[in-house]
Amino acid sequence: MGSISDSSAQKKRMRDYGLSYGIFKTGTFNAITDVKGVSVGHVTLNQKEDMRTGVTAILPHQGNIFRKKVPAAIYLGNGFGKLAGYSQVKELGNIETPIILTNTLSIAAALDGLITYTLSQPGNENVRSVNGVVGETNDGSLNNIRARYVKPEHVLQAIADAKGGPVEEGCVGAGTGTICFSWKGGIGTSSRVLPENLGGYTIGVLVQTNYGGILEICGVEVGKNLGEYSYRKSVEAQAKTEEAKKGDGSCMIVVATDAPVDARQLERMAKRAFMALAKTGSFASNGSGDYVIAFSACPENFIEGEEAHTFKVLDNDQMGPLFAATVEATCEALWNSLFAAETTKGFNGYEVKALPVEKVVEMIKKR
Repeated sequence: MGSISDSSAQKKRMRDYGLSYGIFKTGTFNAITDVKGVSVGHVTLNQKEDMRTGVTAILPHQGNIFRKKVPAAIYLGNGFGKLAGYSQVKELGNIETPIILTNTLSIAAALDGLITYTLSQPGNENVRSVNGVVGETNDGSLNNIRARYVKPEHVLQAIADAKGGPVEEGCVGAGTGTICFSWKGGIGTSSRVLPENLGGYTIGVLVQTNYGGILEICGVEVGKNLGEYSYRKSVEAQAKTEEAKKGDGSCMIVVATDAPVDARQLERMAKRAFMALAKTGSFASNGSGDYVIAFSACPENFIEGEEAHTFKVLDNDQMGPLFAATVEATCEALWNSLFAAETTKGFNGYEVKALPVEKVVEMIKKR
C-alpha cells in the first residue's frame, strides 16, 4: 500500500493570510466536517517518481449508510467524466454508500472497495445490490495513471480512517496529483453556518480541483494578472495555436448540510455550487468533468426500510440563505485547495508549481 503523507500540504489556508469571503460565519473547522456526523478520510499514494494519486472518502454519518440512506442529488455541470452511481441517485433521491473521490482509471477499484465495505457491514448479510458513488478527476500528468496504483484496499483504508474535525487539504488523497488553473490543485474544504434567524443550519463543502480557466479570487483577476490562464498564447499571438484543450480538466464538489431538505432541494443547492465554480474563473470547458454531489445529514430524514416515510422538509421560501451559503462555502473550498497545495514533481519529471500565494495575497489586498 502507498504511504499516507502528513507533510505534502501547506499549513496555511486562505483565511490564514487575512483573506475572507462572504457574509456568513464559518463553522468551527471551516470544513465539511462542521456538518454533524460527516467524516473525511484520505489515503495518499506518493511513492517513487510516478505515483501521485490517492483516495478521499466522505461519510455522511457514522452508521450503516446502506440501511440509513441519506437524501441526495447529483448535478452534472459538464458531463465529460466517469462518475459512478448517478442514475440510481437521480431516480431514488438518496445515497447508500460513502462517497469516494479518486482518479479516472480507478473508478472500478473504488467501486470494488465500496462493495466490499457495504457487504461487510452488520445487517447487510443479504444485500445483493450496491449503488456505490465514486467521482474522479484525471491526474495523468503528474501520476502514471495507467499503472492503476489505487486498489480496493486503499478505499477501505480511507473509509476506516475517516474522522471529523480538521480536514487535511492540498496534495492529499484524491488531490495528490491534480492541477488547477495550471498551478497545483488538490483537496479543499470550507463551511458556513447560518444565523439562527435564518435557520441556524450548517453547509459544508469539499472539493477535488483539477480544472482550468482564468483564475479569479475574491473578484480579482489573479490568473490574468499573473499571465497564466487558458488560451493566453492564442490571445497574445492573435493567431491559432495548439491550445484547444488548455481549459480542460475536472472538478468534483461535495456539498453537505444538516438542513432538512429533500433530493429536489439538494439538486437546487448543487446547482448553486456550480455557480461558485464560475466565480473562481472556470468556464466548464468541453473536456471538463464537473459534478456536484449534495446530501443532507439531517438524521430525521435518514431512510431505514419503512414502508412509508414522513420527511421534515423546508419550505421553498426558506432556501435562499442555504443557496447563498453554498456559493460562499464552495468558492472558499476551491480557493483553499490552491492555497494549501505545494509544488509537486511527478511522472516523467513533470513539475507543477504551487500558486504564488504571497503575490496573490498582495494583489488582493491592494484591490
